[in-house]
Amino acid sequence: MKVKWNTLGMVVFFLLSVVMTCCFIWQYRMPKLKTEMLTKKSIVEELCPRFPEPVPLEHPITSLRVALEKADVLLRSSIHTTKLPAISAIVVLNDSVLWNGNFGKKNLSDPSSSAPNEYTVYRIASLSKIFPTLMLYKLWEDDLVDSLDDPLEKYVENFTIKNPLGNGGRPGYSSSKMLSSLSPAITLRRMASQLSGLPRRLRSTNLLWSGDTQAALNLLQDDVLVADPGTKCHYSNVAFSLLANVLAQKVTGSDFETWVSDNILKRLNMEDTGFNLTPAIQKQMAVGVYSDGQPAPLYNLGWYRPAGQMYSTAADMAKLMMALLGSYGRPLLRQDTLNTMLTPVIRCHSGYFANSTGTPWEINEQFGYDVVRKDGDLDGFAATFSLVPRLKLGLVILMAGVRPADRDLVSQTYSYLIPAVENAFRNARRILRPPPDPAPYIGFFTYRNMTFYEIKVDSDGVLVMQQFGPQVDTNVPSKYRTIRLDYLEDRVFRVVFESPYPCKLKVNSASVSLEAQDRQLFNFYLFTKKGVSPGFDSPGLNTYRVMRVAGRPYFTS
Repeated sequence: MKVKWNTLGMVVFFLLSVVMTCCFIWQYRMPKLKTEMLTKKSIVEELCPRFPEPVPLEHPITSLRVALEKADVLLRSSIHTTKLPAISAIVVLNDSVLWNGNFGKKNLSDPSSSAPNEYTVYRIASLSKIFPTLMLYKLWEDDLVDSLDDPLEKYVENFTIKNPLGNGGRPGYSSSKMLSSLSPAITLRRMASQLSGLPRRLRSTNLLWSGDTQAALNLLQDDVLVADPGTKCHYSNVAFSLLANVLAQKVTGSDFETWVSDNILKRLNMEDTGFNLTPAIQKQMAVGVYSDGQPAPLYNLGWYRPAGQMYSTAADMAKLMMALLGSYGRPLLRQDTLNTMLTPVIRCHSGYFANSTGTPWEINEQFGYDVVRKDGDLDGFAATFSLVPRLKLGLVILMAGVRPADRDLVSQTYSYLIPAVENAFRNARRILRPPPDPAPYIGFFTYRNMTFYEIKVDSDGVLVMQQFGPQVDTNVPSKYRTIRLDYLEDRVFRVVFESPYPCKLKVNSASVSLEAQDRQLFNFYLFTKKGVSPGFDSPGLNTYRVMRVAGRPYFTS
């Protein structure tokens, strides 16, 4: 009988241990250091947060100044008197222009030519593809397009193209009906993210082809997909021109260029951006050149205009960067729509020129951050539009001439900027918001009588939560027992850890992610008749009913 009771005791102890472990996983400060216990050791692997939250910065910041000076030297040294005579670049951080640099001469053949500035006009080539994509997202947001994954044939009757790579490679399936039922469809999103499988150009055409959309569709009937839709990254000017013209004609009842002017350019006050290279615009332009220094002609693209016709300035591109970062004064898209637009769609095969593709982005990783960019090259001009969404950082480089083949100016510039901006955010003083009245939240709380918390108010009116109890007092250093609560809206707070903190904690074979707990939300219950909240939930941690207790509990050993 004694053995049975010992066995029962072991089972109870085991179950209690499991409950306690689950309880401690949800907690917000659990970086246990070495204790006197011989059987348990805590190992801190890495400090967090990995990605600091963008917060307002107090300038000047020495590290940022140094990084921008390096960028200045890099771009200035890239000027070549024959093949790259002019560069304009601009850096934005959240809602502000951090720096702009202009180098070289606007007109290589004119000895008296001035240097470019942020209002100098350049052709932006394939950066034009950003605008059909914005059109797609805006029409989707306004419920004029049902889904980003609508098939093209929903908007184009009797659309057909050969797809010999679909249906296991068996021939004979060329109609849109077969394409959509037996293999992945050519969807709007895939057209905007180089995943449609459509060829780069229509057969027997070049960028000057002056046909219309119906003529393009007729040519596609006897053409072939170069990849099964959605399976492979393949660059296509056809996809963007078709997307823009079909959406304009079938959904808006307008033409593409008019829609872009009315709904994007005017809204963002992009006064020096457009499609038509009028004499007035040409006077503002840097003169594009080939590698031998000869001026490049300013020809107009035909049906392919949505994929590469546009011109702009560094100043206007800065407005567009701010709009896509969600920080421009006049919102272009909702934040959730912007998040979707800036999210990678699929990883590309090793032979493609980017790690991942997006709408319409080429995406590569640098210092652990996604760098979302669009490159464009057209006779005499080169341009790159790029964002680091996690840091609210953007960079545009506009060039009159040939893009340097021996170095990537964008990646090199980000090699200076990303560490500097990241460190600036990590070192910035975080300003937390106090609740209108802290009184309803102050007091003692418990989670199942196993962990205990006291909520106080600091000198700034911000709520501070301190954990206590036998296990916490024994195993958790005092600096890790306190978290702060940032007031967001009615009875909702966000957890804020003091940085840095351990990302992940290992206790024997168990692993607890502290990074996942930072910035979680506390949702306090409606106030009682006494004017206090009786408890709160943390839905993101799947933790409910952390309840108020009358006073501070006392523990016996």
